[in-house]
Amino acid sequence: MSYKREVGACFGANLARLRRERNLSLNELAERSGMHRTHISYLINGERLARLDTLIKLACGLEVSIDDLLNGISWKPTEPKGQAKGEFIVGKPK
Repeated sequence: MSYKREVGACFGANLARLRRERNLSLNELAERSGMHRTHISYLINGERLARLDTLIKLACGLEVSIDDLLNGISWKPTEPKGQAKGEFIVGKPK
């Protein structure tokens, strides 16, 4: 599985869980976030990756931190240092 799919799936699961925990419909979250519900649906299903502005809008709409949306997703740089190489680590959200 590519890193985009893994990251997208983990992010989508976090987004769906946080939306359910707050008892928000997709339409309510879209209104609160200033986004279209279709775009949010793509994110929940892992079909798209969120940009920084999208993370901020969703975090504000859900009243959570960006860390909550990225729970279980991290980056591990690889050697040698100074090169822009590494890998995403996707684990179970805490």
